[in-house]
Amino acid sequence: MGSSQTLTAKYIIKAKFEVEGVVEKPDIIGAVFGQTEGLFGPELDLRELQKSGRIGRIEIELKSKGDRTYGRIIIPTSLDKVSTAIIAASIESINRVGPCASKITLECIEDVREAKRKQIIERAKKILHDWTIESLPTAEEVYREVSETLRTARVEKYGPEGLTCGPEVDSAKEIIIVEGRADVINMLKCGYQNVIALEGAKIPETIIKLTKEKEATALLDGDRGGDLIQKELLQVTNVKYIARAPEGKEVEDLTPNEIAEALKNRRPVEELYREARRRVGRKLVPRKIVEIAKEIEGTLEAVLLNEKLEEIGRLPVGELAEKLKEKEGVETIVFDGVITQRLVDIAEEKGVKYIVAGRISNIVKQPLNMHLITFSEIYG
Repeated sequence: MGSSQTLTAKYIIKAKFEVEGVVEKPDIIGAVFGQTEGLFGPELDLRELQKSGRIGRIEIELKSKGDRTYGRIIIPTSLDKVSTAIIAASIESINRVGPCASKITLECIEDVREAKRKQIIERAKKILHDWTIESLPTAEEVYREVSETLRTARVEKYGPEGLTCGPEVDSAKEIIIVEGRADVINMLKCGYQNVIALEGAKIPETIIKLTKEKEATALLDGDRGGDLIQKELLQVTNVKYIARAPEGKEVEDLTPNEIAEALKNRRPVEELYREARRRVGRKLVPRKIVEIAKEIEGTLEAVLLNEKLEEIGRLPVGELAEKLKEKEGVETIVFDGVITQRLVDIAEEKGVKYIVAGRISNIVKQPLNMHLITFSEIYG
């Protein structure tokens, strides 16, 4: 009896039989359907299961010898394991074929998917073997690949933030600060082991600490992002030199020669500060401030101006820091003295935008929103 539905077999029941008499295939089929009918209700009835396509065509293999018949029953099924086991046990319960006594014994339940998996695995092995043989690299390619692996394997993590770095950051007296992990990897490939990445726009505390302990050079991308990171580094770290990739290029893409050239042309931070102050002094400082600077030079006086450049205070330089704490509305300070970090910190809290003085202490970190300018830079 066939089914109108296509069976996708999951298991195959194989059972051997022995009948005490000579019988034909239809006799075996009849015994299978007849003696299992009604044992477990319609859910496990072979005829119903065959109609629904969950049991496939039952195959019979047989041969007769003397007055006995031997053979095998093969039943494909898409049932689950439990139902398949029940069907197999039901087949074993058949004890007669027609008028003849019989004995049926389960040989095995074959997992079709397992057999298919084994076949796929064996075929995959063959495909992989052939593919590997065809794609064997040359000796030069092997050497290059192994060398590459050794280089990238040296990437390490540093500090509580887990910053990507090379293996010599701790031992080196000088370090190179780059922007990201890809930059570190490229620097390692080019032979620079004392490199560490910022990995973000906010400067990590580990970097701030390292720049106080070691001579630090920042090698930054030649784009707008590099400009912003440079300003942040200058504000909060003690980085000594700034090097930049060629305009429009990123450090991760530089060749060894380009990296060497960029580091060769690195510039001291103090030089960058002086240039920035000179640009501001010549372009942004109003004539009135220049006149006040000339007026108080050599007097040890300080003049406080509001946003309209109106004088709102004049006092001795020695009192400037303390008096500034109490003063509101100060935008510009002009004084005959030295700009110190303490004064800059107080001025930043008060919202001061310009400090013009005789000179600037070497240890001062310039805030992003404040301009520090010397008298010589505005006179030029």
